[in-house]
Amino acid sequence: MKIITTTLFGLETPVREDLEAIGFKKDQITVSDGVVTLDAGEDWPIEVARVNMWVRRGERVLLEIGEFRAEDFDSFFDNTKALPWNDFIPEGYSYVVNGFSRKSKLFGVPALQSLAKKAIARSILTSRHMPEDGIVYEDADRGTVKIQFGIVNDVCRFMIDTSGDGLHKRGYRPLTHEAPIRETLASGMVSLARYSAFGNEALTDPFCGSGTIVIEAALMALNIAPGKQRHFAYEDLPYIGKEMRRAALKEALDMEDLTPMDDCFFYGSDIDPKAVASAKRNAEAAGVEDFVKFTISDARRMTTDNLVKYTGFDRQLILTNPPYGGRLMTPEEADDIYRLIARLYLTRNGKCQKGIRLSVITPDDNFEAATDHKADKRVKLYNGNILCHLANYYKLDKAQGNR
Repeated sequence: MKIITTTLFGLETPVREDLEAIGFKKDQITVSDGVVTLDAGEDWPIEVARVNMWVRRGERVLLEIGEFRAEDFDSFFDNTKALPWNDFIPEGYSYVVNGFSRKSKLFGVPALQSLAKKAIARSILTSRHMPEDGIVYEDADRGTVKIQFGIVNDVCRFMIDTSGDGLHKRGYRPLTHEAPIRETLASGMVSLARYSAFGNEALTDPFCGSGTIVIEAALMALNIAPGKQRHFAYEDLPYIGKEMRRAALKEALDMEDLTPMDDCFFYGSDIDPKAVASAKRNAEAAGVEDFVKFTISDARRMTTDNLVKYTGFDRQLILTNPPYGGRLMTPEEADDIYRLIARLYLTRNGKCQKGIRLSVITPDDNFEAATDHKADKRVKLYNGNILCHLANYYKLDKAQGNR
């Protein structure tokens, strides 16, 4: 069996790293645009639970039922009907079908969804030795199986959603500040900025909002499973079930490291007292309140010298998602904030001040355009449907010595 993890574009490699971190081998994992495929083998029920529990940067975990080539409606219907649906849709359960099509001859998605529903019904009726023109009994109160198909380059893949709510819904953030960043993206940013916890560098977000970046960094450092506090759709599927979640959760709790630390490595600040209060509540809900620190402060006060006093570290990674034009302020106001960040942490040459690394995510390449400072490395990412760039600055100005 194959387990499919869908991702935001740009986070495929971090998802592969998530899978490798819990023991899967490289030759079990295949990466393509927006999709990471795991060959789970015979123990797939527990592996479905483990992937849902541990994947930090993925959006949803799906179980592949089958794959085939289809260039016309007849082929699509016949191949869909041939899949073993009776094994995966328990008797009495309702089922819904959603899908998409890209770069394929079959592109009428509503018609394909309707056709797939009929083909699945025909398959179930045949397996249960009922007339093909009969009706499959469905009771949503018993359970619902959510089926997803994707057609890309005329190859169709059918899958069952095992996550339910998207994986970015960790369960610790009922309270959100304006325009929060997704938890999955925040976690990906920590890795893409090459942050290594518990070294000689603090992670600081001077526009922390509800604290997501700081909290996700702490969760990663403490090896707290991102799915620890939530439930998943697979628990209601009898061929996986609640016992698999209990087993995955036990493993997760055994792997946590909540040893008290003398130093704090994760810091956030915001000018809005309500945002900081929200960040503190979210940190407590996530179980990391003893490992992070949030304070009310205007970003203009978070100079390199003040950061040293605040964090106690001579080196800082500034990792932030500042407010941007179109949602929270005008584009001109957003550009002013970008230029402020550059003045605080970069030299006139666009290089890092001593003791600083800077990673800023903005829509498109707005930070580089506003500051006229080209990033040392730029990563294209998506925050939902918004195309963004993570601009990473790590080269020190030669006038300040070697980093």
